[in-house]
Amino acid sequence: MQYIGNFQDGDRVSEVYLCKGKTIAKTKTGKTYYSLTLQDRSGQISAKIWEVTNGIGHFEAMDYVRVDGDITTFQNQLQMNIRRLRRADEGEYVPGDYLPVSAFNVETMYTELLSYIDGMKNDKLKALADAFFRKDPDFIKSFKEHSAAKSVHHGFVGGLLEHTLGVVRLCSYMADHYPTLNRDLLLAAAMFHDIGKTKELSLFPENDYTDDGQLLGHIVMGMEMVSRKIDTIPGFPAKTASELKHCILAHHGEYEFGSPKKPALMEALALNLADNMDAKMEMMREILEGAQNNEWLGFNKLMDSNVRRTSTPKAEGEKSGTSGKASTEENMEDALARLKSRWQ
Repeated sequence: MQYIGNFQDGDRVSEVYLCKGKTIAKTKTGKTYYSLTLQDRSGQISAKIWEVTNGIGHFEAMDYVRVDGDITTFQNQLQMNIRRLRRADEGEYVPGDYLPVSAFNVETMYTELLSYIDGMKNDKLKALADAFFRKDPDFIKSFKEHSAAKSVHHGFVGGLLEHTLGVVRLCSYMADHYPTLNRDLLLAAAMFHDIGKTKELSLFPENDYTDDGQLLGHIVMGMEMVSRKIDTIPGFPAKTASELKHCILAHHGEYEFGSPKKPALMEALALNLADNMDAKMEMMREILEGAQNNEWLGFNKLMDSNVRRTSTPKAEGEKSGTSGKASTEENMEDALARLKSRWQ
């Protein structure tokens, strides 16, 4: 299979991909064209159909489509120009090949997350965490399969777990570094801060906002989920419940970022910083993943900056003028092999 993650400028492509998005637009001269987002498990690519001819069959978003096209570079990003397209027939594709997945083993990450629960000393917070992450099979299945976002960061199967674990790790470090922090409260808040995304976003392959996701958002829904589960735990302290729910409500930090509250507790502030750091570092990684060499990528709205990959010294003994293409392709193939084994 010709994976999107392996594309190079100048490649000719004939393969099946998931059409994640389709927009019909017009050029400045009034000519109709299609703008698509194609996806496989290695990533996504923007695609254009400039000539809507008989070679372009009927298709809709979320269809699997067989395309013939050419890979070009536009504004320092790879793009596909499609010459022919038709809806793929059953048997031409395996759905698992088109779902982006975490590069890390889901079960290994989940086991590590449970280890943080085991280390809690507050019996009520530990019982609350167990109620979600050990005793609720429907929640556990959804949590492992969900992404952390539609597209901005960790937008892949296992992304919610990967992001949550990243935030928990950072919060654990801060709790060790700043003894004033209530460690158990902070770690519980880190585990729960995005659980509302299991209701805000649909599962793959759609990975799109639900009606409640649009109307309520994951922060409010997550706080409600925690509140309902607290009611099932006898003797759960009201003050602890309020502090935990405040951390969830304030984890975006600012009203302009959709946070119903600003951090009023030290733990809420620590959670906001950890959440922002893990999200932003993953955003930068995903942006640079498609970068060509060390070129400037232009202004990025999400990062509010012009972005470029860090230059790296040549390895000792490396000949000047040689390309890293072979090793890059080997690394990609190794990564895809690992992903395939985990999906199966």
